[in-house]
Amino acid sequence: MKRIALPLLPLLFAMSAAQADPEVQRFYGYAYDLASGKYLYTEVYHEEIEQGRWTGGHTSYYDADGKRLGEKTLSFASDPYVPLYTLSLPGVGYAEGISKVGPDGVEMFKESRESGRQIGTVPKLQEMAADSGFHSYLYQHMPELVAGKTLKFQFAVAGQLESYSFRARKTGDTQFEGKPAIQIKVDPDSLLRYLVDPLILTYDPQSRRLLEYRGISNVINPATGRPYNARIAYYSKPPDDAPKNLPPLD
Repeated sequence: MKRIALPLLPLLFAMSAAQADPEVQRFYGYAYDLASGKYLYTEVYHEEIEQGRWTGGHTSYYDADGKRLGEKTLSFASDPYVPLYTLSLPGVGYAEGISKVGPDGVEMFKESRESGRQIGTVPKLQEMAADSGFHSYLYQHMPELVAGKTLKFQFAVAGQLESYSFRARKTGDTQFEGKPAIQIKVDPDSLLRYLVDPLILTYDPQSRRLLEYRGISNVINPATGRPYNARIAYYSKPPDDAPKNLPPLD
């Protein structure tokens, strides 16, 4: 089955539009194998918020034993939903990102030991997101999603050097850590949905905070050379099965 990697950098969207001073949010993501439930890795986030807007940040990835797997940096300086970013996973010899966003298009790259460096450009459309920018897009349109509206947008995927039509919609109510939450399904708005697994995201509908993500990861399994299919939870406290030596948030 063909998989389109949707690299994940989820912001715990607890932002106030009234903020005036820059703020840094630091938190963990706890990643588990979606099928077996085995603990896979830890995400360490350093997110920059200014006047209620996510402007950029940095994420580091560590395996269950505390070994650093890679990192990602990103900036929304060019577009609120299409970030400039670089994901680097040196252990598996892979990198990807978006190097330019402008009226002439979105320039992307990917690099691997097998294929070397490749670049591609796709048209820049009005309703468009890329990488973690689709979280900003969902955040902005959360009232519409809660009301039952289906959102349609173009998703630029650096790992494929291509863009695709996607859709997002609320699929039901649930709970997370004993509190009400909603589930949102994101999948291709085309026949590609029969080849690509959907993303299932759990949000707090009031704060618009991302609580859990289920789907393809941006961290590659070195045993298979393919991205993990993961459940990534953003618990308020470290779970019992998380590594005891979690990397510092500073």
